[in-house]
Amino acid sequence: MLFDYTTVTARSIEAALDAALAKADGFIAEMVDCQDDRTFANTLGPAERAAQTVAIAYGQGPFLGETSPDEEVRTAARALEEKLAKWGVDLVFREDVYQAVAEYAATDEAASLAGEPTRLLEFMLRDFRMAGHELAIDDRDKLKELNERLVELSIAFSTNIAEYEDYLVVTRADLDGLPDSYIEGLKPGEKPNTFCVSMDYPDVVPFIENVRNRDLREALQKKFSNRAAEANRPVIQEAVEIRQQIADIFGVDSWAHHSMQLKMAKTPEAVFEFYDSIVPGLTTQARAEIERMAALLHADTGADELELWDWRYYDTVLKRDEFGVDNQRVSEYLSLNRVVKGMFDLTSEMFGVTYTEVTPANAWHEDVTLWQVTEADSGNTIGHFYMDLFPREGKFSHAAAWPLVPAHRGPDGYVKPVSAIVANFPKPSPDRPSLLQHGDAVTLFHEFGHILHMTFSKAELLRFSGASTEWDFVEAPSQIMEHWCWEPDILRRFASHHETNEVMPDDLLEQLAASRYLNESLAKLRQVTYGMLDMYLHGPGRPNSLDEALRKANEFSLLPHPEGTFFLGSFGHMFGYDAGYYGYLWAEVFGDDMFSRFLADGIDNPAVGMDYRNLVLAPNGTKDAIDLVRQFLGREPSSEPFLTKLGIEQETP
Repeated sequence: MLFDYTTVTARSIEAALDAALAKADGFIAEMVDCQDDRTFANTLGPAERAAQTVAIAYGQGPFLGETSPDEEVRTAARALEEKLAKWGVDLVFREDVYQAVAEYAATDEAASLAGEPTRLLEFMLRDFRMAGHELAIDDRDKLKELNERLVELSIAFSTNIAEYEDYLVVTRADLDGLPDSYIEGLKPGEKPNTFCVSMDYPDVVPFIENVRNRDLREALQKKFSNRAAEANRPVIQEAVEIRQQIADIFGVDSWAHHSMQLKMAKTPEAVFEFYDSIVPGLTTQARAEIERMAALLHADTGADELELWDWRYYDTVLKRDEFGVDNQRVSEYLSLNRVVKGMFDLTSEMFGVTYTEVTPANAWHEDVTLWQVTEADSGNTIGHFYMDLFPREGKFSHAAAWPLVPAHRGPDGYVKPVSAIVANFPKPSPDRPSLLQHGDAVTLFHEFGHILHMTFSKAELLRFSGASTEWDFVEAPSQIMEHWCWEPDILRRFASHHETNEVMPDDLLEQLAASRYLNESLAKLRQVTYGMLDMYLHGPGRPNSLDEALRKANEFSLLPHPEGTFFLGSFGHMFGYDAGYYGYLWAEVFGDDMFSRFLADGIDNPAVGMDYRNLVLAPNGTKDAIDLVRQFLGREPSSEPFLTKLGIEQETP
């Protein structure tokens, strides 16, 4: 049964979480107090039911800290998220829970396990090792204290970003280069004939890409890069120090060496080798890209050095002048409703499903829609997902997907998944629909890849559901989805003018596709910059300060360091993707390789689509990611498609 979010209050979600934790504690008590011979049913079974209980509780309470329009509910939900996370920390540090699992691991039944149960036991034992159960009691107590503090810092960090507000106040003349539709969507300023450009992506991205006044682009970029900087600087500093303390307790060189045991790459050295294989080629190409844009900058302003706030503007200029791609013109053909329908039609055809809107959605906000996914051949329900796509005060400020009810085998049968895609696209106005930049459409497809991953999961155990693969593979099922947003034959299905219904002209479709890799090397180096910053903070040989790490990492970007900024304050990946940001590019290698099969056999080939669904998405975390890719490709993975698209001849290790 779907949850009714319209009834929640701060008090109701607090009571619901307390009840869920009490129920989960009951399962754990059943596990540790058992006097019978240890079996899967009386040991790992109760632990699984406890995990199921708190996972569902998360989706009905703590999740609302990211989305609720009610500040009181958001505040309560974030406190509950901290409470729930600390419960999880406490659980893995409990000696009695560890002893129960260790006793079971020594049994003949445990030795005879296969499939998911074997993997669950293996993963739980690994969790206990990483909690220090093989260390002295004092070290384990310290680890628990440090992990609980990381939970507190994570909540504080995200709260500071979500609640941060700032604006750039401009006049109508300042907005030269932007269409009336953009200006009409801006909040009016306090003074007559002024406008407030917020820090929301629908305001910031078009401004940086199109406003001709360089000083204003710089002003907005610096404001955007300084979101929550003052509040979050000490938060990040403490988190980085705590992570290193944990590494020290385990006697390893860095937090990356400790935490990356759970990832495909395993060690930071593997990440450095990966970057070493692509950075030289990217750098050569990016220097040429910068030189070309710097020439345009000089012609416009007399300045010679391309800055952070310049490159997206001149990238837009080049797309328009060299490829005939005007981002604003393209957006006229990408109304949100039609893009969503096109995305649904494509994935329906490829994956054998249908989508039906459920009304009333009974969601946390009136803008949110709810969708049911069913098997096209049988009509059986697979799962549901919510779409929350417009910005509002206090809401999560970027784009992401959350599992609200991960798929799993419950005591009463298989529990169907429920998930949510949360984004910040331009809101519709009274006289026009929400119009997406092409980059917005790519983001939508990307996040929907996560939704499909959660929806198609066939995992029996919750531990391996809800996109529970290695963290440096989890972006592959979303990266692969981006490819379809660039294919002219796919775009023709839904890219039609919001007023005339005219399909996007062939010349514009082809030019858009041709512009795909314009300045792509520079864009990829920005990802390397973020990944190396993450490694400088969490890997071996850390710099002396956060600012030194920022400067050192920025050298990879080939652009000057933007003085007076501290973008780490709003870099949400510092919690969750710590020692893991490299995973975006790492996963892209696998996503590109998997898409090569679609390119070979048909980009919308249902047979390939069903293989991808059944061999990669459905198993979810029940197998190692590398084995899922091998199953789908029928061969060893290759970096060639990734390198070829970037024009790099080297091969990764």
